[in-house]
Amino acid sequence: MSINPKMTLIDQLPIEGKRTLLRLDLNVPLEDGKIADASRIEAALPTIQHARARGARLIICSHLGRPKGKTVPELSMAPVGLYLAEKLKTEITMPDHPIGPSAQKLASELRDGDIMLLENLRFDAGETKNAELMSKGLAELAECYVNDAFGAAHRAHASTAGVAGYVRDKAAGFLMDTEITALSRLLRAPKKGFVAILGGAKVSDKITVIRQLMTKVDTLLIGGAMAYTFLKAQGIEVGKSIVETEHLHTATEILQVARENGVELVLPSDHLCATDVAADATGVAQDGHISDELMGLDIGAKTAAAYGEIIQRAETIFWNGPMGVFEFEAFANGTKAIAREVARSTAFSVVGGGDSVRAVNESGQADHISHVSTGGGASLEFIEGKSLPGLAALGFGKLEVA
Repeated sequence: MSINPKMTLIDQLPIEGKRTLLRLDLNVPLEDGKIADASRIEAALPTIQHARARGARLIICSHLGRPKGKTVPELSMAPVGLYLAEKLKTEITMPDHPIGPSAQKLASELRDGDIMLLENLRFDAGETKNAELMSKGLAELAECYVNDAFGAAHRAHASTAGVAGYVRDKAAGFLMDTEITALSRLLRAPKKGFVAILGGAKVSDKITVIRQLMTKVDTLLIGGAMAYTFLKAQGIEVGKSIVETEHLHTATEILQVARENGVELVLPSDHLCATDVAADATGVAQDGHISDELMGLDIGAKTAAAYGEIIQRAETIFWNGPMGVFEFEAFANGTKAIAREVARSTAFSVVGGGDSVRAVNESGQADHISHVSTGGGASLEFIEGKSLPGLAALGFGKLEVA
C-alpha cells in the first residue's frame, strides 16, 4: 500500500486482460552493444512479473541514452529486449518506432501475459518535449498506464507525465513505491544521528539539496571536487583543483548556515592528487594545503578513516556522489572506502547517484544497504522538496514532512 492514499499502486489496478503501458527506467549502460550493468532491469522485474501473472498485456517502454529525437542504432532497446526475453523465458516483440502503425499493430495482437517492448522513446523528439502527439500516441496503445520509472520521475516527458492525462486507469509500480517509501523515511528521520554524505564535481549541482539537508541532518560529510570550493572559501590552498569561483560566496554562506543550525560540516583534511586528470596519473598524497602544481582527485586515507568513524556512529545515512574521480582506479579508493563503511553500518541507509551506486555494487555490499536508489537526480529533487512530474501525474504531490 502506497504511503500516499491518492496514488494507486499496480496491485489495485484492474489490469487483467488489458493492454498496459508500463514505463520503466531501463536506461542501462551498454558496452559493445551488450548490457554492462543490468541492475535497473533487475529492479523492475517484480512489477513485470506481477503484471504478467495477472494476465496483463504488457507494453514496456523506456528511454536509453540521449539520441536527441533521432534514430541511433547503437541506442536501440534491442539488447534490453534480449535480456528480458531470456530472463522471463518468453518471446518479446518490438516495433521499429515507439508510436505509430507498427506499434499499434503489435499492441493489438498481444494476448494475456504477452510482452511488447517499445523502441527507445527518445528516438521520437516528442518524448522529451512532452508533446501532445507523443503522449496521445502512447496512450492509444493501452487501456492502463503504470509508471515504475522513478529514475525518470523528475522529468516532465510524454511517457512520464503527458500520457497519464489520456489514460483513465493509472498507477505506480512496486519500485516507484519502494523508492518513495525509503526517501520519505529518510526525510522524516530524527536529526540526531543523521549523516549525509555528498560528493560530485560541483557545489552548484547540490546547493538546493545541501540547504534542504541543513535543517534535517546532524552531520554533513563533503567529498569530490566540490569540496575544493569549500576549502578555498576557508582560505586553504587547493592548487589546481577544480574550484567554482563564482560559488565561493555560496560555500561561505553554507558554512555559516551549518554553524547556525548546529550541523557539523566536515571537509577532507588530506587528499590524493595528481598534476592532471588522467587514467594513468600517479597519485600524490597531500596533507592540508595542496601544492600549486597539483589538483585534488580523491579524499586521502586520513579523511576516509575519519569519515568512516562518523558513519559508524550514524543512525540514518544518505549518500549521493563520489568522493573522487571514481572512473579512474587510482582515484577510486575514497569512494570505495565510503561504500564499505556505509555497508558496514547498522544505520538506515539510502544510496543514490550513479557512481555511488556503482561503488556499492562493485564492493559487493549492496545487500547491506537499506535502500539503493535507482534515481540519482530524482532522489535529490525529492529530498529538495520538489514535486516530481512523474509522481504528480499519478496523484502524488510534495511530501508533507512535520
